[in-house]
Amino acid sequence: MLNRLTGSRQTAKVSKTPGRTQVLNLFDVRGGGRLVDLPGYGYARASKAAQAAWQRNVNEYLSNRESLVGLVLVMDIRHPLGEFDLEVCEWASASEMPVLVLLNKADKLKHGQRQKTLLTVRKRLAAQPLAQIELFSAHSGLGSEAVVGLIRAWLSAAAD
Repeated sequence: MLNRLTGSRQTAKVSKTPGRTQVLNLFDVRGGGRLVDLPGYGYARASKAAQAAWQRNVNEYLSNRESLVGLVLVMDIRHPLGEFDLEVCEWASASEMPVLVLLNKADKLKHGQRQKTLLTVRKRLAAQPLAQIELFSAHSGLGSEAVVGLIRAWLSAAAD
């Protein structure tokens, strides 16, 4: 996702195995601000203890980072709204933090199934007014312009 948004295959290392990101990785954004890639969860091929440690680190980061202006929560469109996804969305809502939910790998589903999943997720998160849900494909670029625009708007508002 980061490589697609930056237009460079060199921004973030990519692995076919989920769960390779095990520490916070910071990326400076031209024009100011940073994107932070947090450790994965859910389908990561790592021990439960390692995943629990990642979750504690993510929780600590989200709770204590005062300059945080928004969250981008990436989930596989074929497996949306896992337990941790819902926890992050609830935390964002309680913290009045904007959250952009990206239903990634949208290219792997047919149009009708993509739209059905999008509607389901929007309904499930309807009580969270600062949540925005978008179809996305790091592979094809679907949704990338909208995502870049939103992130730029968040960073611009924070700089003001």
